[in-house]
Amino acid sequence: MTESKLKAAITPARTEDFPEWYQQVVRAADLAENSEVRGCMVIKAWGYGIWENIQHQLDLMIKATGHKNVYFPLFIPLSYFQKEAAHVAGFAKECAVVTHHRLEIGDHGELRPAPSAELAEPLVVRPTSETIIGSAFARWVQSYRDLPILINQWANVVRWEMRPRLFLRTSEFLWQEGHTAHETKQEAIEEAVEMLEVYATFARNHLALPVYHGEKTESERFPGAVQTLCIEAMVQDRKAIQAGTSHFLGQNFAQSSGIRYVSRKGIEEYAWTTSWGVSTRLIGALIMTHADDDGMILPPRIAPAHVVILPITPKEETRSAVLEAAATLKDKIAAHRYADESIRVELDQRDIAGGAKNWEWIRRGVPVRIEIGPRDLSAGTVALSRRDQPVKEKIFMPSAEIVDQLPVILGEIQRNLYDRAKELRDSNTVRIDSKQDFYDFFTPKNNEKPEIHGGFALAHWSGNPDVETQIKEELKVTIRCIPFDQEIRDDRPDRCVISGEPSPRRVLFAKSY
Repeated sequence: MTESKLKAAITPARTEDFPEWYQQVVRAADLAENSEVRGCMVIKAWGYGIWENIQHQLDLMIKATGHKNVYFPLFIPLSYFQKEAAHVAGFAKECAVVTHHRLEIGDHGELRPAPSAELAEPLVVRPTSETIIGSAFARWVQSYRDLPILINQWANVVRWEMRPRLFLRTSEFLWQEGHTAHETKQEAIEEAVEMLEVYATFARNHLALPVYHGEKTESERFPGAVQTLCIEAMVQDRKAIQAGTSHFLGQNFAQSSGIRYVSRKGIEEYAWTTSWGVSTRLIGALIMTHADDDGMILPPRIAPAHVVILPITPKEETRSAVLEAAATLKDKIAAHRYADESIRVELDQRDIAGGAKNWEWIRRGVPVRIEIGPRDLSAGTVALSRRDQPVKEKIFMPSAEIVDQLPVILGEIQRNLYDRAKELRDSNTVRIDSKQDFYDFFTPKNNEKPEIHGGFALAHWSGNPDVETQIKEELKVTIRCIPFDQEIRDDRPDRCVISGEPSPRRVLFAKSY
């Protein structure tokens, strides 16, 4: 390994210290940094560019299902939460609360909340919006003719995190939250299922994340929900990461918020509601799924730039010609399309050594790098490197062909990343039928790295919550979902792998983030 390679590679490697490797990838790819406020982050331009693409593309899919975007206040009166006891219990320890609306200067020049400015009612900084949106629904709904209501908002939320990690768990994060109200129970259930399918499709086709989807157990449900559905991905240390949730709320929030309507029979009834959301945690999932020991690898669909052009200008006398050719190539590439969007292309003309510049884009994970220098001009070629291939591998292509080939190449990279992630997941998803095998699967052996966590186990569970508590305490393993996917679903009755009690089906177990 060369000296330049040692400087560029991420240390420690994934197999040495996966959590620290993750943090180093975030820094090396220039995605985000910790804020001065504990638990919060500054999302930098490259990281926010990924989020913008996620937001834009997912927003189109959400709107295609009939939902409209809205915006609700960041502050929620405490009394709204007190109406829904189960909801409050689930979020109480994470809530940030505003009690004053003004500061004053003390006798020694210090700033402090002004006693005279104490709020009549404390305000909770939005951890989620079911309660305040439920209050609006109660105003908006009088008749069955007002239903359904289908809304979504892109917003920030605050959940005071004790053990923060960039993108995965932060005290403030960005997300979208959908909220709907329906005339019938069946409509609301179908809504929750439909939005879960939207998330699963988006994860697979845009993020190159192969996901299983299914239903959470009662102990893992969203606070106040009747049913929580989820999608679960496997990252490279074989842990699970929850990549999206959709909740059937029944009439719980409708009753606490007073969302009533006059039915077709002239009877006043409570509406049926749902909520669903994904967050900037998806960027953490992308890193843990696709990055390598050289930095980030981005699926082309959501990369801020599909292509970066790197002019090689070793001599001043050829600099102008190379830069002109690079600018012309950029314009030609930008005029082409990939996945129904114009190809996003950057021209990096900074006066930085070519090797250092190249490694910067490698670490950022841009899908395609194109180098063009004096020799390329003479030969009528360019040097193309794909981030899903070894970093030193280059393909020399005629300049006249590169533009037409790029959409094909980007599509190949997108599929390749998905296939690699799926192969990892499938090869580490196993059926287990004994307690000893279950414990062995999730317990690292003496000669194994402690960062490797077994994988996904499909095993029978009786439905006894005591079993969930036992394996969580002893192995840090949880039931990720009761799967819907036909490829792993098994509804044949048997015996619980832990307790020996009768079990109706297999469920998906894993350690998780």
